Amino acid sequence: MVRNKAIAAGVPDWLDDLPALVADVAAEWSLRIGDVFPDSTESYVCEATMADGTPAVLKVLMPRDAVAVVNELTTLELAQGHGCARLYHADAEKGALLLERLGRPLSQLGMSLLQRQQVLAATATRMWRPAHGVDLPTGAEKARWLIDAILGWWEELDRPCTAQAVDYAVACAQRRIAAHDDERAMLVHGDVHQWNALEADHGFKLVDPDGLRAEPEYDLGIIMREDPLELLSGDPWERAHRLAALTGCDPVAIWEWGVVERVSTGLLCTQIELQPVGRHMLKAAELVAAG
Repeated sequence: MVRNKAIAAGVPDWLDDLPALVADVAAEWSLRIGDVFPDSTESYVCEATMADGTPAVLKVLMPRDAVAVVNELTTLELAQGHGCARLYHADAEKGALLLERLGRPLSQLGMSLLQRQQVLAATATRMWRPAHGVDLPTGAEKARWLIDAILGWWEELDRPCTAQAVDYAVACAQRRIAAHDDERAMLVHGDVHQWNALEADHGFKLVDPDGLRAEPEYDLGIIMREDPLELLSGDPWERAHRLAALTGCDPVAIWEWGVVERVSTGLLCTQIELQPVGRHMLKAAELVAAG
């Protein structure tokens, strides 16, 4: 998948240069390189061992978005290993990060939906910290981007969900833009789901942060987005209230971010033909919007 994405992104030379780049970084940081992780989708990720025997992970990001590299690096530096993988070394120019090696992802542990939500909420809260003045995208900027993405993808994909679902998502995003407060903004992960939460020595830690300066409810909106069919098995608002009770956050803000993320992700999954996830998210979005 990484190879296909690199070719589609117009950076096939990166693939050719990757062996030399990895060897250069390994020499610079005194690493012994191990097996490649097969499930990566956006970067070259492999096992590494530091000179003192510490197990680590080498991640080399695809050079298609320099801003994303800087955002991830900034987020990891600010988190300092709290709720997120610890950063050992970084070279932004090469797009290389040396990270703490963690265990199995939450998605492989057979936990119930409720248990997963509890783990994700608890892990996210350990990462949140004040981020006033930090050079990261704001929640308002992300909401504006999501509005444009939703409207663009909906038309490009020949309107795969109802206009009501799209209008509701846009209205929710506009309310989150209006609610943004730089003074209250926190460092948030931006993509809190069960494939990004891995076992650690004491609980779990998150990997692959997008990095935002936003209200913390944004991260909980990602949890609202996931498991869309299960959301509809009872009162859909119950999940928002449960996450609010676990974290002390606002259930309305959690709900609204969930609406926005569910529609945008459903459309994105439809675009890249990741089904049935896309259909399920859009179906849930339609039912929620219809009341």
